[in-house]
Amino acid sequence: MLIGYYIQKIDKKGRTALPAKFKKVLGEKVILSRWYETSLAIFLPADWSEIVNQATRGSSIRSVSRDTERFLLGGAYEIELDAQGRFVVPVSLRDYVEFGSEAVFVGLGNRVELWKKESWEKKEKEITKNAEKLLEESTKG
Repeated sequence: MLIGYYIQKIDKKGRTALPAKFKKVLGEKVILSRWYETSLAIFLPADWSEIVNQATRGSSIRSVSRDTERFLLGGAYEIELDAQGRFVVPVSLRDYVEFGSEAVFVGLGNRVELWKKESWEKKEKEITKNAEKLLEESTKG
């Protein structure tokens, strides 16, 4: 299971390294995709297929379905990690997130989200502030 968060350096060419604990679970081939709230997501290929199936069940006739496909599939890349878990974030994804010199990798069960450090800090404060309310909302049946 992918849990916890780690801060990693990211250089001007977009090189960074997947934390070792995440690499143990994910292996050497992953899908890196544009994600929501100006973050990226890293998936095992099988988990990525499931996410795509869930997100694109709608008809391609509907514009919202087409836009979802464009957002997810158009912003996805197959990535091979080296032995140390290093990889280069493609330019289009770097531009989307606007990374500084550090990135935050957040393990969320079946995926790892990759955030600009400042954006993650802001989001984490928001989540922490609203934690009780979020729990109440998520347990309503």
